[in-house]
Amino acid sequence: MDTEVQGEVRQDLGLLCDSLKQGLKERRDSIDNLHQTRLHRALSWLSAASEQIGLGNEDQAFINLWISFSACFYVEGDESIAPFIEKLIIHDKKQKIYHCLWHEYSGSVKALIKNPYVFAEFWQAQRLAQHSLDSGVVEDSWRENFDRSSVEALNFLSRKQVANLFSIVLDRLYVLRSQVLQGGSTYQSRVNRDQVQDGVAMLASLMPTIIEIMLNASDEDWGETAYPVVMKPLTEG
Repeated sequence: MDTEVQGEVRQDLGLLCDSLKQGLKERRDSIDNLHQTRLHRALSWLSAASEQIGLGNEDQAFINLWISFSACFYVEGDESIAPFIEKLIIHDKKQKIYHCLWHEYSGSVKALIKNPYVFAEFWQAQRLAQHSLDSGVVEDSWRENFDRSSVEALNFLSRKQVANLFSIVLDRLYVLRSQVLQGGSTYQSRVNRDQVQDGVAMLASLMPTIIEIMLNASDEDWGETAYPVVMKPLTEG
């Protein structure tokens, strides 16, 4: 992302954050405390991401954007994220998520879909190869599923099946998230620059929309939070 684009993205994201913060403030009397906390946390990390984008720190921006996304929902154990995605799509009356994935960042979406380095099974095959007798020779067992997933995603994109497409995009971004947060990549490495830049671009566009949807649909049951605010301090037993 060049300097001029960084500045534009940061400015746009900063303005959107300010607008959403004001909207949350204006509706605080009609929104329960749990949902207020969830959105406040998400906005705080989104605002931090806009600062990092302006500084050209794409790795930290991606981390902040992912935390902002994670603040919006709580999934326990192996529970599926699909119900959360379905709720977003149902309440996205203006189809902003589809507009982002299809019109605004279709290039980034297609790039992620076609990138094996953000496909979980590719790395599983790499790890298996390390423990095989033919160490260093990677089995192509992952490729069939990768090709199938890529074709499905492009079909979802062309057929406007937003929830299914969104799920595949998130799967790819989750692999990237794991690489970055679990030390699987070098800070500001050139090796994974393309996928980090694509991830930042998409999440920077998607997150204000997701928060806006959840703000406007505050009557919806968006579930619990993993770490609610504890108002009463603990006392020593």
